[in-house]
Amino acid sequence: MALRHLVARPVACWHYTRAFATQASKVAKGASVLEAITAVKTGAKAKFDETVEIAVRLGVDPRKPNQNVRSTISLPHGTGKTVRVAAFATEADAEAALAAGADVVGSDELIDQVAKGTIDFDRCVATPSMMAKLGRVARILGPRGLMPNPKLGTVTKDVAQMVKELKGGMVQFRTEKMGIIHAPVGKVSFSEAALKENIRELMVALANCKPESQKGSYIKGVSLCSTMGKGVQIDVTNADPSSPRFMLE
Repeated sequence: MALRHLVARPVACWHYTRAFATQASKVAKGASVLEAITAVKTGAKAKFDETVEIAVRLGVDPRKPNQNVRSTISLPHGTGKTVRVAAFATEADAEAALAAGADVVGSDELIDQVAKGTIDFDRCVATPSMMAKLGRVARILGPRGLMPNPKLGTVTKDVAQMVKELKGGMVQFRTEKMGIIHAPVGKVSFSEAALKENIRELMVALANCKPESQKGSYIKGVSLCSTMGKGVQIDVTNADPSSPRFMLE
């Protein structure tokens, strides 16, 4: 939503979920999570396996540092996407990352490639000892959401484990300017049950990230769409873990 396609704003979903009222499908307005999944799967007409994307509007002010929601989650059924992972590491750590499935492994030479504009990966991980050197390319990786971050677990001594998690479909989410979270939750080819479980895990993770300083309603709007399909507005009470109607059919 490249970390690029894991965290970058899914244009189709945002286009149809703008304001969470005027652009969402009138037929499925206020649908349950399961009804929304069914509608999105039925409405996906592209000739490729479209990504199912969720957009959540939070009652936070991202301009305030203590209300900037950001974290990662490993979805139980993955995202269905092939993720290219790079590991900035040396010696034994580099060998472990390669054995764990990293697509690109290196240290100084890999940093030089990035500095020249060659970025052949979607996500990356680094050992703590590499962070000082990565400062050279922070302005390149940072805006793309690719800079390793200890808070997200991508700066770690156990690079092999993180490589496995990234390859397995770990999703990074963070609030955008309007307090919107976008994230992929699978493919239209996934079963309804698998998509529902992925959405459940994501919504619980979002609830656990609620800032202590946040006041009022936290989850204000939820919408689901496929890459090329229209958005379907979801009844917030059915998608909010704090609600007694959470995920009820």
